[in-house]
Amino acid sequence: MNLTDRSKYHRIHFTGIKGVGMTALAIVAREMGIAVSGSDISEEFPTDATLKRFHIPYATGFSELNIAAGTDLIIYTGAHQGSKNPEVFAAKMRNIPVMPHGRALGLFMEGSRGISVAGSHGKTTTSAMVATVLVKSGRDPSYAIGCGEILGLGTSGHAGKGEFFVAEADEYMTEPGADATPRFLWQKPELLIITNIDFDHPDAYADLNAVKQAFLTFINGLAVNATIVLNQDDPPSASLLPLIKHKVVTYGLKKTAQFQLVNLMFHEGRTNFSVKFPDTKVHEFELVVPGAHNAVNATAVIAGLTNLQISLEEIKNRLAAFRGTRRRFELILEKDGKLMFDDYAHHPKEIRATLNSCRDWYGKRRLIVIFQPHTYSRTLALLPEFAESFTQADTVLVTEIYASQRETKRGDVSGRHLTEAIKKHQEEVYFVPQKSDVLEYVRSNVRPGDLIMTMGAGNIYNWIPEIAALL
Repeated sequence: MNLTDRSKYHRIHFTGIKGVGMTALAIVAREMGIAVSGSDISEEFPTDATLKRFHIPYATGFSELNIAAGTDLIIYTGAHQGSKNPEVFAAKMRNIPVMPHGRALGLFMEGSRGISVAGSHGKTTTSAMVATVLVKSGRDPSYAIGCGEILGLGTSGHAGKGEFFVAEADEYMTEPGADATPRFLWQKPELLIITNIDFDHPDAYADLNAVKQAFLTFINGLAVNATIVLNQDDPPSASLLPLIKHKVVTYGLKKTAQFQLVNLMFHEGRTNFSVKFPDTKVHEFELVVPGAHNAVNATAVIAGLTNLQISLEEIKNRLAAFRGTRRRFELILEKDGKLMFDDYAHHPKEIRATLNSCRDWYGKRRLIVIFQPHTYSRTLALLPEFAESFTQADTVLVTEIYASQRETKRGDVSGRHLTEAIKKHQEEVYFVPQKSDVLEYVRSNVRPGDLIMTMGAGNIYNWIPEIAALL
């Protein structure tokens, strides 16, 4: 079978279907009329409810028995043993084609006008903004965004009848230990937005220069008529400018940016800003998501969609309707003067951006952050940066590290190590290794007026109902 002929696939099984990227793509396949099934571990994920809502069946555990008769493609992730997963192995024995998620996403984008959003931070929110503008303006795009849900759209994936396909473009490996190809190299978009370039995956790249080279390889592999939208404020991104042969549109706060963000102001519940266009005209915009970083992300969207001839009024009105995504500064509870939010931030730059957003919108409220570090490799490699990233918080609670499926426990770094590192920069920092320790702190210490923020890329979202019940 020709693996690149998507029309030949009528029944697809997703091994590891609860991953946010996998769920989004499974929804796309389902809406294309393909029979979809899946499997995953028993642990509850934010995507469980989404899969049930879309009536996508999935089994608990991995077994050859989960592969229904007539299945003609297995899509798998790098987690759960990747290509060594028993389902993937069994499929190969039965001559059923198998494909990693990154490659499959690129396959589903073929035939559409692709809009890819790459970057170490901000790609989920930025791609969700793009999808929201296109959906709300009646263009019915397809999209697959790696989040539990785009608020206001009710889903993270959709197979539209329009000409565009919006997707995140991830620089991480296609399959750890088996295929080091950056996942985004499987995509060939017409428009590529790059939010920033950072050393976020020390298990995949030796240093920042290696990450930059991966982005340059991605750009160089695109068609000559592709357009690159690039963050002028981000030095690693800007350093690629002399090396890019494609059309480039720049955005950012710097005066040299073609789309320059100016006049940024915050009010509780609103972010107002203006953008100076290449013709020097200044246009005003409003968001109902917080943070200077999101105003910058929106400027990238404005630059990119303007390049696709989407009208200014459509962009302005639809951005104002963007409500964010699940687990990105998501409001969980407002009760008795207390506020609770949840955020996926798991890198020092993301943490700083989120906490700065809290201060922008909520001023001097006491801010309590409950942080679950994600992966031993990232925590160890970026320990000094993590230590300095919580300064906007009044109190920091650090749990034990949540290891990814691809890691084993190591003794040279732990949540306690991170706690001690943060203590060098601020006073109220506590090691609360388990959920029970977090609940005890919240029960005894939270008071009216406090803002509580759960944060991390592990399973801390599963603790939210019990924390919220104590507020």
